[in-house]
Amino acid sequence: MPAVRGDGMRGLAVFISDIRNCKSKEAEIKRINKELANIRSKFKGDKTLDGYQKKKYVCKLLFIFLLGHDIDFGHMEAVNLLSSNKYSEKQIGYLFISVLVNTNSDLIKLIIQSIKNDLQSRNPIHVNLALQCIANIGSKDMAEAFGTEIPKLLVSGDTMDVVKQSAALCLLRLFRKSPEIIPGGEWTSRIIHLLNDPHMGVVTAATSLIDALVKKNPDEYKGCVTLAVARLSRIVTASYTDLQDYTYYFVPAPWLSVKLLRLLQNYTPPSEEPGVRGRLSECLETIFNKAQEPPKSKKVQHSNAKNAVLFEAISLIIHNDSEPNLLVRACNQLGQFLSNRETNLRYLALESMCHLATSEFSHEAVKKHQEIVILSMKMEKDVSVRQQAVDLLYAMCDKTNAEEIVQEMLAYLETADYSIREEMVLKVAILAEKYATDFTWYVDVILNLIRIAGDYVSEEVWYRVIQIVINRDEVQAYAAKTVFEALQAPTCHENMVKVGGYILGEFGNLIAGDTRSSPQVQFELLHSKYHLCSVATRALLLSTYIKLVNLFPEIKNRVQEVFKADSNLRSADVELQQRASEYLQLSIVASTDVLATVLEEMPAFPERESSILAVLKKKKPGRIPDDVRESKSPLPTVAPTAILNSTNNTNSSSADLLGLSTPPGSAAPTTGNGLLDVLGDLYTSTKISPSTVQQNNIKKFLFKNNGVLFENELIQIGVKSEFRQNLGRIGLFYGNKTQFPIQNVHPELHWTDLHKLNVQMKPMEPILEAGAQIQQMLTAECIEDFTDVPSMSVSFIYNNVPQKITMKLPLTLNKFFEPTEMNGESFFARWKNLGGEQQRAQKIFKAQGPIDLTGTRTKLAGFGMQLLDGIDPNPDNFVCAGIVHTKMQQVGCLMRLEPNKQAQMYRLTIRSSKESVSQEICNLLADQF
Repeated sequence: MPAVRGDGMRGLAVFISDIRNCKSKEAEIKRINKELANIRSKFKGDKTLDGYQKKKYVCKLLFIFLLGHDIDFGHMEAVNLLSSNKYSEKQIGYLFISVLVNTNSDLIKLIIQSIKNDLQSRNPIHVNLALQCIANIGSKDMAEAFGTEIPKLLVSGDTMDVVKQSAALCLLRLFRKSPEIIPGGEWTSRIIHLLNDPHMGVVTAATSLIDALVKKNPDEYKGCVTLAVARLSRIVTASYTDLQDYTYYFVPAPWLSVKLLRLLQNYTPPSEEPGVRGRLSECLETIFNKAQEPPKSKKVQHSNAKNAVLFEAISLIIHNDSEPNLLVRACNQLGQFLSNRETNLRYLALESMCHLATSEFSHEAVKKHQEIVILSMKMEKDVSVRQQAVDLLYAMCDKTNAEEIVQEMLAYLETADYSIREEMVLKVAILAEKYATDFTWYVDVILNLIRIAGDYVSEEVWYRVIQIVINRDEVQAYAAKTVFEALQAPTCHENMVKVGGYILGEFGNLIAGDTRSSPQVQFELLHSKYHLCSVATRALLLSTYIKLVNLFPEIKNRVQEVFKADSNLRSADVELQQRASEYLQLSIVASTDVLATVLEEMPAFPERESSILAVLKKKKPGRIPDDVRESKSPLPTVAPTAILNSTNNTNSSSADLLGLSTPPGSAAPTTGNGLLDVLGDLYTSTKISPSTVQQNNIKKFLFKNNGVLFENELIQIGVKSEFRQNLGRIGLFYGNKTQFPIQNVHPELHWTDLHKLNVQMKPMEPILEAGAQIQQMLTAECIEDFTDVPSMSVSFIYNNVPQKITMKLPLTLNKFFEPTEMNGESFFARWKNLGGEQQRAQKIFKAQGPIDLTGTRTKLAGFGMQLLDGIDPNPDNFVCAGIVHTKMQQVGCLMRLEPNKQAQMYRLTIRSSKESVSQEICNLLADQF
């Protein structure tokens, strides 16, 4: 292969060629070790090494380091190169130090002294090398050592232009590390006046520095506005021949223009200085005029540079939001880009028009482009451009075009990319509510949303339609009729069933006069969906059924049959079982008057801010226009039978679907993005110490999947989980209970059975805003049966004080149970077969309190195994069966729990086909009753 040049260093070139010619990793390592031994011997044994040889060997060490190998010597030789007067040797020394020297190294004092010597040099090349090294290291030590010298170097009249450029950029690097490095007072004016420097390179570097300083202290550096406008005016009015050294493809100083326009966006329009404001307007007008001129070159670099300046000018116009003519002209210019063949230009035009749509001066101008934006949403090949078109339609919507835009978005939703459907659903729901003049239209829109994209309709959306219907009498009959018709479709999304169940339970009587929607027909239609629904929806439907009993006594017998069904009255889910039994007794025992009182129509919800807009802003921060009115209406926090269920302690996955576990007198937070309780027992949790919370929660989560995992005065961590065979999904909800943000939130998992249990944690936002709640998802895969429960430590900073929480995750072996139905004969046959010593585990323990058979039954129902009734000869005994699913195998497991009321003792026996499973299940259940 051809030889590699090494700046005259033949030995380095040969070494690089040897490395490239190695056929294997082992050969490369062998060659590197040989070279390292040679370099080490030269540095130790040869005291007569000249600068060239030191440079060559230091270069080799640098190359070896870049290949990924550790270098633990040669640092002193690199420092010695700094004292050389030859540029190539000094350059290699600085390069080695920038890359390999640790800021805590003992050599740092020697390095700082060498850098000081070079900063005082009359050779600008040596000064620049020193400044570049300072910037590359960029440590606090460097900031302290050179905090006074570099500003002097920057503003000194004797400093050469090329050194001023490097000094400005070096100072910017140190300022980002240590903001206090820049002195105030007279230095402020001297730094600002660098914008008047005749050298364009100095101005470009100084503008970057001033922009950073302005963001830190805008008032102190306000004087830069006049100078920035003056410099910008000179650039945009200049011909490309006037600034030949800084003209890029016929565009004068595009980078400096962009930086100056960005600098001006840190301030409001200079209203107190009419001359400056007029000059700025002239600059912006000139930029627009040049954008309309025929291109001076067909090369893409020319158009890119010209458009970069144009878009930054438009950003400044949007920021100022005070010149109607400029805003409209910007809108027209962007409208031309919507038909450009360049995808990036179309994207940027749509993005900028989103901001223009929020201005009262340019909103109407943006609306003129509605048709082409709708075409962009439908026809664009790039999904990011389609997303931006949706954002623009949302921003330009008002009362005059709301129905058209909503209908177009609904039509597109059927074929929209999955990645943007959820956001589109939220936006359609917000627009439909905000601009609804007739709420029958709003109901139609939301039901269409559920029909088209039911999987992407969040709880907030269907809660919202219920709020609107309950609070507005004029729409109730129409909503009942419409949802009844929607439920007649052969395939019906579960969210439609939820809305239908709620509305018909409240207002089914308004359409019962029609024989096509008689009470019997309403009930049978709802119940035909029952077996297809999740536990949460079934719980809501049971509440609807008892409501229908109150409205239509003639269907009481049919409803009672449903309550009596084994799938409800003896359901494995405690919530369904409790509702069925309580509703059944209520329908039998209560008189008509009592029933009417308990199940009276829901009152209007109190006015409060909608949660849908908060959800949208959280999903896309910074992309939602601030002027969107947050419509007020309540979040339904109670089901139709909230009065009846207000004291229930719910443990199942249906808990608190609509606030069912909210006790009387407690209210959900009323802030727009407050800690809305999505957990079953959040209202009843108390402030307790971390160790107590940790211990108690681990016990209670054996029998439930949802609840509060940890809580103190700062933070609340809730959990919702679901499991299927050997896979699980866990949602953690972090809630900030304080009035200040919690920063640097960093959760970390720890467990030892890595080969038995695989847990993956998705990243989360590091900042938890005041009163906010964020979610983090974990996935779990059970590979083999395990005993070590994963721990999670959550570190964060509150009020500048580091905090750390450690807790156990509710991820125990029983979560991977599949309940198994068995009759008495098969159970005892299997029980007998599993009678070996290694298949059986048994414990006898004292009851923690008076033996409560009902409470014991409730706990076992939530443990994951199937409770088998009528099998054990002793009716007080409990027997269960289930299968533990792991990736490697399935383990059948039987359980028998025998309470002794007289002795207040329990005997627990577990039998399974694997000894370790029997022991672990026995250990989990012991002392839990």
